[in-house]
Amino acid sequence: MSGKYYELEINESFMTELKETLAYMVNPVRIDVFVDSDERCETCNDTISLVKAVEETSPVKDGKKMVELRIFKRSQQRDLEEFKKQGVERVPSVTLLDGIIKYSGIPAGEEIRGFIETIMRISENDSGLEEETKKELKALKGKVHIETVVTPPCPYCPYAALLANMFAYEAYKQGNPKIISETVEAYENMDIAEKYGVMSVPAIALNGVMSFVGVPYEEDFIEYIKDASENKLKEMTLKDEGGEKTQL
Repeated sequence: MSGKYYELEINESFMTELKETLAYMVNPVRIDVFVDSDERCETCNDTISLVKAVEETSPVKDGKKMVELRIFKRSQQRDLEEFKKQGVERVPSVTLLDGIIKYSGIPAGEEIRGFIETIMRISENDSGLEEETKKELKALKGKVHIETVVTPPCPYCPYAALLANMFAYEAYKQGNPKIISETVEAYENMDIAEKYGVMSVPAIALNGVMSFVGVPYEEDFIEYIKDASENKLKEMTLKDEGGEKTQL
């Protein structure tokens, strides 16, 4: 299956490029990978190989690699609690910041660029967002689940995924982790792509509603996020008024 829609060549050139990029890491970053057996997950081994390459080429500081890798297997009973804790339902999944940022499906092809850039920005403690955006993210009240539907060959998808990741990261940094950014690889998660009627990528859904196709500008995207957050807050308020107690 791997040769049908993405190419994963972990060769000397790839490793050299990774090493040169990751050399500028400032703070350590932990990556968690969630997998299943080969029979149930055709891309899990490739996902492990890809993230191991990132770990291997990361620089060493104070005797430790700057990228820490943890692998959780669905077949291991002791690992199931971590699946639940990070809200991981699909394999393979790759998470950062305990599931605040999540890749459902292998971050291969063009998506590798956005994945590495996400790691670098977390390591540098800098989302790259405008100050006004940061203030807006700090003030969010309702939760927002961003699903960025992508495909490995798409050259624009990494930019949309990176922006969503940085919105989630910045909200987390602001002490207001209301956003979950999930990058959904369409070929491995056809049910999600079909649910949203995705015809072209990147396509972005907010709280289960298809909201944007293409790569949004930051100043436009924050307005979409604010609307989704407010709608979620209203929804939760209505549930509370109906007698249900809901954690916002």
